[in-house]
Amino acid sequence: MGHLPHPSIFGQARGFLRLWPCWLCLVLAAAPVALADGGAPPLQPVAQTATLAKPASQWVGWVTKVVDGDTLHVQPAQGGVTHKLRIKGIDAPEVCQAWGLQSREALARLVWGQRVTVQLNDVDDHGRWLANVFVNGEDVGARLVAQGHAWSYQFRRDPGPYVFQQQQAAINRLGLFGQPQAMRPREFRQRHGPCP
Repeated sequence: MGHLPHPSIFGQARGFLRLWPCWLCLVLAAAPVALADGGAPPLQPVAQTATLAKPASQWVGWVTKVVDGDTLHVQPAQGGVTHKLRIKGIDAPEVCQAWGLQSREALARLVWGQRVTVQLNDVDDHGRWLANVFVNGEDVGARLVAQGHAWSYQFRRDPGPYVFQQQQAAINRLGLFGQPQAMRPREFRQRHGPCP
């Protein structure tokens, strides 16, 4: 099975198609049919292809890089491309906001260079796989929230999977829950924009 394009490409394609004549729309719409008939796949940057080439749903690998408090790179133990993953169910501060560096360091201390078990779920808006990650059988997301290094990922009225850990960390004023200037990353980006 071929590689899937980056999810944001679909949004870009819709905007692009509105700008061009209808005959071009028909040509572009026929491209997937041509691919199904054995046509050559479109060229994609290697990083996107590697990020979206879905391995087995659960696998074991080694953490090779920690980007921030909820994003890491994992090399499958059986070989192949390294995958950029976002830990499902948590929302860690951006590295340029209050408690962002501490959050990244906490994740690095926990997983960097460690053998982890990865359970893939879905792809986020940035092309990263959403995954539950376990080190020595322990849920990394639950531990980070319980120690006050991330929030339970809240979506609409759903408080997220780690709401109990978050409540306990807030009661004990652990980590970011003891910081008066701490704010969820989405709110931070709305007020200040993305990190440089």
